[in-house]
Amino acid sequence: MRVPMLLAGLLLAAAPLAAHPQATPEEPQFSAAEVRKHVTFLADDRLEGRDAGTPGHEIAARYVAEQFAALGLKPGGTDGWFQQVSLAEYGLDDRHPAALRIGKHAFVNGANVLIAPSPRFGTATQTVTGDAVFVGYGIEAPDLGYQDYAGLDLRGKFAVMLVGTPRGLPRAAAARINGERARSAAKHGAIGVLYLVGPDDEMLWRAAANTVPDNTTKWLSDEGFPDGQDPGVQIGAYLDETAAGALFAGAQKRVEEVFAAAALPEARIKGFALEQRATLARTSKVKAYRSPNVIGVVPGSDPALADQYVVLSAHLDHVGRDPHLPGDKVHNGAMDNAAGVATMLEAARAFAKARTRPRRSILFVALTAEEDGLLGSSYLARHPVTGTGRLVADVNLDMPILLYDFQDVIAFGGEHSTMGEVVARAGARMGVRVSPDPMPEEQFFERSDHFNFVKAGVPSIFLMTGFANGGEKAFRDFLANNYHQPSDQIDLPFDWEAGAKFARLNYWIAREVADAPEAPRWYEGNAFGNRYAPGAPRAPRPAKTGG
Repeated sequence: MRVPMLLAGLLLAAAPLAAHPQATPEEPQFSAAEVRKHVTFLADDRLEGRDAGTPGHEIAARYVAEQFAALGLKPGGTDGWFQQVSLAEYGLDDRHPAALRIGKHAFVNGANVLIAPSPRFGTATQTVTGDAVFVGYGIEAPDLGYQDYAGLDLRGKFAVMLVGTPRGLPRAAAARINGERARSAAKHGAIGVLYLVGPDDEMLWRAAANTVPDNTTKWLSDEGFPDGQDPGVQIGAYLDETAAGALFAGAQKRVEEVFAAAALPEARIKGFALEQRATLARTSKVKAYRSPNVIGVVPGSDPALADQYVVLSAHLDHVGRDPHLPGDKVHNGAMDNAAGVATMLEAARAFAKARTRPRRSILFVALTAEEDGLLGSSYLARHPVTGTGRLVADVNLDMPILLYDFQDVIAFGGEHSTMGEVVARAGARMGVRVSPDPMPEEQFFERSDHFNFVKAGVPSIFLMTGFANGGEKAFRDFLANNYHQPSDQIDLPFDWEAGAKFARLNYWIAREVADAPEAPRWYEGNAFGNRYAPGAPRAPRPAKTGG
C-alpha cells in the first residue's frame, strides 16, 4: 500500500539510530531507530492528539495498518485491518432540564435527584410516567434467600429500590447482583428504576452527583445499547432523602423506617405498593461516530494451537486538541501512548522477521477510545475477531516511561495467573527483574485496557517500566508535569534504547506464551479467575503470590 504524503514526510523526519545490541545471534533485531520513528510520527502536531473519531486518529490508524502490511502481517479486523467501533458521546440538553415530578413536587436534576443522559433516544425528550412499587433491594436470587419481587405487580410501573446491596452479602455475589437489578426489574414489567440513597450513603451521593449527569462516551451495540448492555428499563434516577420522602407519602411505611431497616445486618425488607405516581423526563443530545481498532495477525505454525491467540495491545488514541488552552493546544501523547504503540510495532517486527513462526497466533492490536473509558478494548473483548479461535493471554503496553535505562518492570496482575511467571523468566534472560506493585492503592490492574480481557476470562498483565535506576523519579515527574499535558511530546528526553529494550522484553513474553505446551492459567482460588473464568483450568498458587 502506498504511504500517503503526510506519512512519508514524517517518516523521513525520524533520525536514524543504532539497533539495540543482541543477547544471542538467534534473537531478532530490536531497533531504537524504529521506536523513535513511530513515536515521532504518532506524536506529530498534525495528528492533533489522536482523539478517537477525529481525522488525526484516522491518520494514526492508517499508519499502523501500513506498518502491519509492510511487515507482512495478515489483516485481523472485520474490515481489512480495521474493526470499526460505533461510539456515542452524549449528555443532557440543558435547554430542557431533566426533572422528576412526584405529585405536586418537582425535583430538578442535580439537587434532590440525579438523572443520567441516554444515547438511545436521540435528541427527543423522553417522558415516562407510572405508579411506583417499593421492591426492597430489588434482588432476585433464591440461592441467597432473596426474592424481592414475590407477590408484587410491577407491570408498567417504577421499581423503587435501595441503592447498593444488603450488608453482609458476599462481595462476589453483591457485584453480580448489582449488574442484574435493572434487568430483573424489567423482567417483571418495570418501566424504570428509582434508587433510594439513604443518610448513610452520603459519600455515594456526592460521587454520583459528580458523574451521573455528566457527558459520557460509550460504544453502542447494533441495537443502540451502551457498552452492549440492554438496560431493560427505559429510564432511571437516584433519589435523596427529600425526594424519597415525597415518593413514600401516604405509604404503609415512611422512608425513614425503610432506611433504618436497611442499616441492620443482612436486612430482609419486604416490598409494597406506593401511593404516589412519578414522572421522569430528560432530553439527551447525542453525537454518534465510528473509530477503528487496528489489528494485525502473525498466524500460528502449530495446527493444534494456531486457533489460540496471544494479544499484544496498546491504545492508539490520546486526548486530542484543547482550543481553550493558551499557547500549545495539542496533547501529542508521545509517552501516552505513542510509546506503547511503537514498542508493540517493534515487537511485531521481531515476530515477522523471526526464522520460526510462533506455535500460537499473535494478535497485535492498536486500540481506540481508551481515554474515553477503555472502549476499544471493551468492544474487542465482547466482539473477538478470532472466529472459532479464542484469546489465551493479553500483554498490554500503556505509557511505558522511556526516559531511562530501566532495570526492572512492574507486571500489574502478574500475581493472579501464570503470566507473572512468564514475565519473570523473560526478564531474567535480559537481566531485568520484576518488582512488586509500588502503588497498590492506585489499583492499576483495573485501570487499563487489559482489564476488559480479564473480564472476558483471559489471563492478562499490564506491563510498566519499574522504579529502579531512577525510574521512580522519572515516573513521578512525568505524572506531575507531563501526563495529559501538551508537554507530553517528542522533545522529552527519550531513551530510545529503552524503547528497543522494552520491545524485546515484550517479544519474549509473548513468544513464551505462544510456544508453551499450555496456555496461561489463573491460580487456584484467585478472585478474578473465580469471577470471570469459573470453568477454566487452574494452576497451583506459588508460595509467595497474593490474589
